[in-house]
Amino acid sequence: MIAADAFLEPARARGFSFYTGVPCSFLTPLINRVISDPALAYVGAASEGEAVAVAAGAWLAGRRTVVMCQNSGLGNTVNPLTSLNHPFRIPTLLIVTWRGQPGLGDEPQHALMGEVTGALLETIAVGHAPFPRETGAVAPALDTAERAMAADALPFALVMEKGSVRDDGLDQPDQPARPRGTVDDLREGGARPARAELLRRVQELAPRDAAVVVTTGKTGRELFTLDDRPQQLYQVGSMGCAPAMGLGIALNTSRPVMVLDGDGAALMKLGTMATIGAQAPANLIHVLLDNGVHDSTGGQATVSPNVDFAGVARACGYPRGFRCDSEAGFARALEAAVEGGPRPVLIHALIAPGSLAALGRPTIAPREVARRFRAFITG
Repeated sequence: MIAADAFLEPARARGFSFYTGVPCSFLTPLINRVISDPALAYVGAASEGEAVAVAAGAWLAGRRTVVMCQNSGLGNTVNPLTSLNHPFRIPTLLIVTWRGQPGLGDEPQHALMGEVTGALLETIAVGHAPFPRETGAVAPALDTAERAMAADALPFALVMEKGSVRDDGLDQPDQPARPRGTVDDLREGGARPARAELLRRVQELAPRDAAVVVTTGKTGRELFTLDDRPQQLYQVGSMGCAPAMGLGIALNTSRPVMVLDGDGAALMKLGTMATIGAQAPANLIHVLLDNGVHDSTGGQATVSPNVDFAGVARACGYPRGFRCDSEAGFARALEAAVEGGPRPVLIHALIAPGSLAALGRPTIAPREVARRFRAFITG
């Protein structure tokens, strides 16, 4: 058993200072020490997959990152690890607990994952090694992880057994609820605009120094077709992860950050709005383009007509929101968000289904898109 600082201090010396994750009793000592240390950043995520996306955003903003989760939550990370980190080649250090370790008694829900944790990591191309249980093993474990991440630019996991770290207590400040914000309703009730019309407005009105994260599917394809720019990152998978990525970026840069989201994607990880509201980045603009359908897969309806996204954002702690259903209303909302006022802000834009007839695809490989985008943010 080691003290938490026996791991955290050598890790910080190597640049690992941004942590995110979901708690596990095995991780309690490590998470508590990270939260208690003002020199380290910690984002408590609503889900393990969200944590992976937050860390990916932080990496794009120049940070070295650590994601902590239980192996039961490892299943929640499979999508972003395979469809975000892998194609974009975004490394992160994972600390995964080994609940249900064969030979040790545990709760029944951990039995299967305890048997397959190592095999699952190997299947999704995540290298792994044991988390150090002795102080002298910390540097070699970090060396192993760093070599692997340098070689393939992919995540690497340290698998933590029960009782690996001593609990030194928790010093966590109170987190009072934020006052409810405001929502401006700019809806006109007429014909809804096409997505491409609003994306043109985004490219016209977004500050030249803004980082723009675009959700997977036709939104990114349309934005690329209209005008490819280094400030734009086009997700190719990891549906629902764009806001979490935007949060990870926004917490680590002074640049404006804009997330272009969709209704189906937002519904998939609606808890991210609560994380954004709690973290309250003052440079984040969250644009939700709602056509009521899964446009990239044949137009199947989503449940978005029953969801007041601006109201959800307000309830989650966003200080400001807008509802709009026209190009003019969207332009007014976006101009107001860009010009100032309280942020984060959510713009819920109702649009028509469909896309550009001549719809292209990004011709730049995801790995190069990520590095071009990272250079833009950190330059």
